[in-house]
Amino acid sequence: MVEVVAAFARWLQIAANFILLGSCIFLIIAEISVGKNTLNEKPWIEKLQRLFPWLAACVSLGLVVIMACTLVQITGNTDSIWQLDKWLSIVTDTRAGQIWILRIVFSILLLILILYLHRTSKSIWLYNICAIAAALPLIAGTFASHMALEALTFAAVLPYAIHVVLAGVWLGALPGFLLLVYEKEESISLKASGNSELSLILGSFSSVIFPMMLLIILTGVVVSDHIFNGYYAALIATPYGWLLSSKIFLLGIILLIAARVRSEWLPALNHNKQMSDNLTSKENLRKWVGIEFLLALILLLLATLLTNSVPVKDLNIEEWPLPFRFSIATTWNLPNVALQVWIGLIIVFVAVVLFLWGRFHRWKIKQLIIPILLILVGALLALQAIAIRAYPETYRKPVESFNAVSIANGAKLFSENCAECHGIQGKGNGIKSRTLSTKLPDLLMEPHTLEHTPGDFYHWITNGMVSTDMPGYGERLSNEDRWDLVNFIHALSRGYQSRILSPTVIPDKAFIQPPVFFYGTKDGNNGALQDFRDNKTVLLVVFSWPLSQTRIDQLKTIYSQLAEQNITVIAVPSNELDDATKKFLSNKFPFAIVTQGASEIVASYVLSRRTIYYPDIIGRGTDYDHMEFLIDRYGYLRARWIPSIDEKGWNDVNLLNQQAILLNREKLKVSPAKEYVQ
Repeated sequence: MVEVVAAFARWLQIAANFILLGSCIFLIIAEISVGKNTLNEKPWIEKLQRLFPWLAACVSLGLVVIMACTLVQITGNTDSIWQLDKWLSIVTDTRAGQIWILRIVFSILLLILILYLHRTSKSIWLYNICAIAAALPLIAGTFASHMALEALTFAAVLPYAIHVVLAGVWLGALPGFLLLVYEKEESISLKASGNSELSLILGSFSSVIFPMMLLIILTGVVVSDHIFNGYYAALIATPYGWLLSSKIFLLGIILLIAARVRSEWLPALNHNKQMSDNLTSKENLRKWVGIEFLLALILLLLATLLTNSVPVKDLNIEEWPLPFRFSIATTWNLPNVALQVWIGLIIVFVAVVLFLWGRFHRWKIKQLIIPILLILVGALLALQAIAIRAYPETYRKPVESFNAVSIANGAKLFSENCAECHGIQGKGNGIKSRTLSTKLPDLLMEPHTLEHTPGDFYHWITNGMVSTDMPGYGERLSNEDRWDLVNFIHALSRGYQSRILSPTVIPDKAFIQPPVFFYGTKDGNNGALQDFRDNKTVLLVVFSWPLSQTRIDQLKTIYSQLAEQNITVIAVPSNELDDATKKFLSNKFPFAIVTQGASEIVASYVLSRRTIYYPDIIGRGTDYDHMEFLIDRYGYLRARWIPSIDEKGWNDVNLLNQQAILLNREKLKVSPAKEYVQ
């Protein structure tokens, strides 16, 4: 019940806010269109302005109800509504509460201005001030949106703020639009141009709104892209996606109505035309703009429900409903795919141009069927080329993150269950591979390892692969074990990508995402790789004691220099250390010496040992005594030094400093490292 009340309050608050903003802008346009002070005492304006105080009160009241519902949801007790200390706690100790305070202050300011406007002579400058005041609660509300959840920054919030304000101007102006259209004919004066006030105002409004609509669409695309962040499958497989898809569908209908109004019915509102044409146009305007306003209210309701829905990034698609999905990454390099896509897009482009040409020349519906069919044919041709098979688990998120512990367990499971066919290193050259009916893929080199989703691999491991000899392990392995196998398979492929790395950073090239890990030290300190995200570059040192003593001593010597370059050192022993050695190392060196979680870190990072000249794909692979990895502050693996292969490297402190300086100066246009590329 609380959720229903909260949703209604949000809808009422934003609808009232929109109407106030849009109506003020509409009145400004009206005054500019017909001349200053000529609209005073117009019946339609008086009707509109009588609504203003009630609408302003609804904005403030809606915000109060919203916070009251939030308080009940947090405390689980309806009595908390009447407890002042609970209100003070939520509005002062939470970001949402602080944003609410800002919104309520702006709403009260708006109410005061509206009451002043109601009691004084109307002027265009008052409408401007009220419009600005009506925009402020909407802008403040964007700081509590899904866009602001991850990064409360001006750049993150600006597109959504523009989207909301412009939507308010457009949809909120519709009541004024309707009141003007329903105005009695005798109250509408004829201007020297021969056009009525009605045609002048609505024509000017249409001209202003058209570019706004384009900007609304553009900012909507930007906002949606940020929210989905590549997870577009959620559009058709999650409640959030269903709501957004419905919103987009309604918006499309509203845009079609608006286009019809602009292109046909508004131009007909001219007193030089026959009276019957004018009456028909007015009737069409009344009917369809009324429908547009009703649809706009429903659209606002959907937008309200979206704000209360779980963000896309937190959703999990348990069951993908379609037997296919679209993937450009997987299909683009296949024969004829690119050609087919471009042909399809060209057909769509030509068909759209033909459709617009037909609309301009007032083609009948029967004549427009051909370009519509061509649009469908072109779209199907392009989409069919990039369609690949999908499974119910395709978009299911792993229950085990891409971490060192999971990968190490996956390596053990792979050796026990998969290596005899797929080979020890996943090359498809296991002892049973020659007896199989189908050729096994090379999990190191085949691109499908990275291009398919983790859910695809989970499906194959669980159920087997149709028309192949691969069995399913759904009954033999636990759910967690199967996800560990998925993590290991992806780690194999990513490790093979790392062969391009060297002790020298490739500028502005960040795409290798290493496993995250947790660690503990002898003195009881715990940490994780993610702790240094957005802060420090990590020098991960996999060493063997005492073989690596010289290098470890050098790192101790230059530790202060590394700290100045924003580098933190984490040293992980690759061999088993006794308690005395662990204590000795922990006391001797100023950086973290990992004693808990070391074997898992080594097992996952050794997969990144390969180089271009030493591919190391024969047998079990080489276990190097010493390896070092440079992980930037974005979470990407940027450089690697293996002394036995690279010889001179970061033991030259100047070279290491150069890499650090480069990483510190970089401002990569990439998102922070994720678990998977999908």
